[in-house]
Amino acid sequence: MAEPSLVAGGEEPEERAIEAALRPKNLDDFVGQHRVRKQLSLVLQASRMRGRSADHVLFSGPPGLGKTTLAMIVASEMNAPLRISSGPAIQHAGDLAAILSSLSEGEVLFLDEIHRMSRPAEEMLYMAMEDFRVDIVVGKGAGATAIPLELPPFTLVGATTRAGLLPGPLRDRFGFTGHLEFYSVEELELVLRRSAGLLDLKVNSAGFTEIAGRSRGTPRIANRLLRRVRDWALVHGIEQIDSRSASAALDMYEVDKRGLDRLDRSVLEALITKFGGGPVGLSTLAIAVGEEPETVETVAEPYLVREGLLGRTPRGRIAMASAWTHLGLAVPAGVFGQETLDLFESGPGDEESSSEWVSSTQ
Repeated sequence: MAEPSLVAGGEEPEERAIEAALRPKNLDDFVGQHRVRKQLSLVLQASRMRGRSADHVLFSGPPGLGKTTLAMIVASEMNAPLRISSGPAIQHAGDLAAILSSLSEGEVLFLDEIHRMSRPAEEMLYMAMEDFRVDIVVGKGAGATAIPLELPPFTLVGATTRAGLLPGPLRDRFGFTGHLEFYSVEELELVLRRSAGLLDLKVNSAGFTEIAGRSRGTPRIANRLLRRVRDWALVHGIEQIDSRSASAALDMYEVDKRGLDRLDRSVLEALITKFGGGPVGLSTLAIAVGEEPETVETVAEPYLVREGLLGRTPRGRIAMASAWTHLGLAVPAGVFGQETLDLFESGPGDEESSSEWVSSTQ
């Protein structure tokens, strides 16, 4: 079973409550995502000037970048009530019909992980978004009848970490789509300064830079690391957090200078020390680190690939030159093990075929 991680995974109820308190309440307080924020502000302002509900909005991007926060801000900016649900919770068309029929005029409905809705509910949502109407089917077989139910105008805000899984007809019905990007260190420092003010913490500029540099470009992780540094400082009687104390705290929690945690380093160490840098199949690599393949693929791999530490090929995972350097190891000659053309050719004994690799990356 995977250990709790400061840079990935679930949260305790208390952590969620604290995180909710740190969320910005309006667009002016929201840090980063300048392009999306500017476009969204225009959409909402125009809707207010027309005196109508805002167009349906879709936010996409990796976890922790502010999709839920922006959904709450949409409701706040429109002075409208907010209803929150999620795609996995809507497995039948009746579940969605019950939610839609209870909406009030102008209400904002937020559906997190909208790509995980069931197909029947998804098809019902098409008509609800476009015509503000749903058909309720009563009875079965030849005696079944569809009763049209008119809905008040509402705004649907969808959030997804896998925009490619959304069917075209659903994606096309959103009036505004915003893709959230990872944050720069400078932007994360601004996030941390705001959070430190709300938590009444004293942190100097170097301390903010140290924490931001280990936060994987993600505000949620930055705030989580800030709270752990706060705990460390409290126990050690430190009034003002500087670079040295922040570094000591995060080193204790096994979050290194590049934001890698225990699992990330275990994957790289196994790949290099046990398999000579690869290529090696995902299942074999997961067994080597004592985790499930899905955990390695969804928790560790995305960041390692983005940082250029790990590569995915048709023949398996490989350690990039920077992975050797990060672990303090000398980069051997021909670290990739073979010529480029040979690297992307699959042999008959390969553990991971090309088709499996393609499907695993989608």
